[in-house]
Amino acid sequence: MNEPRGKKSLGQHWLHDKPTLEAMADGLQAGDVILEIGPGTGTLTGVLLATGAKVIAVEKDESLLQSLRKTFAKHDFTVTNQGILEFDLTALPPQYKVIANIPYYLTSNLIRVLSESSNPPSSTVLLVQKEVAERVAAPAGSMSLLSVSAQFYWEVSLGRVVPPILFTPPPKVTSQILILKWRTRPLFPGIDTKIFFQIVKAGFSERRKTLGNSLSGGLRISKEEARQKLELAEVDPGLRAQALSLDDWHKLYLQINT
Repeated sequence: MNEPRGKKSLGQHWLHDKPTLEAMADGLQAGDVILEIGPGTGTLTGVLLATGAKVIAVEKDESLLQSLRKTFAKHDFTVTNQGILEFDLTALPPQYKVIANIPYYLTSNLIRVLSESSNPPSSTVLLVQKEVAERVAAPAGSMSLLSVSAQFYWEVSLGRVVPPILFTPPPKVTSQILILKWRTRPLFPGIDTKIFFQIVKAGFSERRKTLGNSLSGGLRISKEEARQKLELAEVDPGLRAQALSLDDWHKLYLQINT
């Protein structure tokens, strides 16, 4: 039987490169519970199950379910016809892990949902667009709302780069493994995360403007007050949001949330 063709509407690109698949499963142990998103034809699923892990999969493409269930009928594998953004993460046991080759358009929303869950995974390994992986892992000087949000909750690192030729059909972009390890201790204990991210979002609300201007508009405070808060936090009001480190955002939070 011929392999099903990836559906453009679902961002499906099947990965068959064994070294990459094994790199995504690196460190797994028997008994680990894995949430796999969009198993597709099951190439990654087979590698995950070979480690002795239990795989709970969500697959939005109903046409793939029967084949997946038949292929892995003798393994510790379940799959439901559901989108990951609607999946109940609290139904999973603590310390589960997420490993997936995901549609590229899903990356930002998925990281947000996992980060804000009351039952986040202990680690997440995603194969995503290389440009997006680099954005998530970006250092101070080139950060974005996405990188600040991800690095607030996770220790972020990058894995191997995967060229388009290793996929069927080949995507138009190069991919990369993105590795997220949940911070077991909060980066900044005792802060109000809602207020913290209100400040960060205000800073990034007008990326071309300096922080003095963007915070003034985003937080609805005067430019003078914004400038004073920035100076008290030892942050230059003439900088733009992407220049700040997580520590800078924390110092600014401490000055504004007083």
